[in-house]
Amino acid sequence: MATQTTDFFPLMGEALNRDNTLGLDMSAANRSLCQIDLQDTLAFSAFISGLLADGQKKYGVGGYAEKRAIYQRSQVFAHQLCTFRNIHLGVDIWAPSGTAVFCPLPGKVHSFQDNAGFGNYGPTIILEHHWQKETIFSLYGHLSRKDLNQLKPGQTFLSGEKIGHLGPAGENGNWPPHVHFQIIRDLGNWSGDYPGVCTEMETDHYLSNCPDPCSWLGLQAFW
Repeated sequence: MATQTTDFFPLMGEALNRDNTLGLDMSAANRSLCQIDLQDTLAFSAFISGLLADGQKKYGVGGYAEKRAIYQRSQVFAHQLCTFRNIHLGVDIWAPSGTAVFCPLPGKVHSFQDNAGFGNYGPTIILEHHWQKETIFSLYGHLSRKDLNQLKPGQTFLSGEKIGHLGPAGENGNWPPHVHFQIIRDLGNWSGDYPGVCTEMETDHYLSNCPDPCSWLGLQAFW
């Protein structure tokens, strides 16, 4: 992945920096997460909103390759060979429901669908890009259902064109409003969906296929 950020239009329409963005720790080591009922989406949302309000920030971000305990809130992340998938393969950007999401590079719609269910992605868009002589895919999860109504396979987007909005909890898989952004090298046979979390046993494979998207987002200063 590129190390410079000038190639990419800001995903949220403006640069994410320490003036407007707070790094959020969703790792299993964060004891404050143990003090809230993660099954209660309203309580979880209030927790995120409180952190942003206390920090006087517009956005929260976290956390590529982060080992998380929050996925135990949903059977979506259960795995037959271990307790739960818990390694996050993208970056989350937390902001109010309805916040617009923009295309970082020229691309076209590969696929989209509503991955419904508690803890799932909800409305999801996958774009295909041809960049630096490589075909690569970008995934946007937890969007608004109305965004999918505007799409068709093969539809093109220019860099900086609006592609969707953060969905409310009732649409986005019952999460505090955010977008899950992930880069995928080989999408295989997946369509409208791709794992955003893996087990610790699968980490090497998935982190190789889903490289760190921080350079696309201009977030190197946060980690």
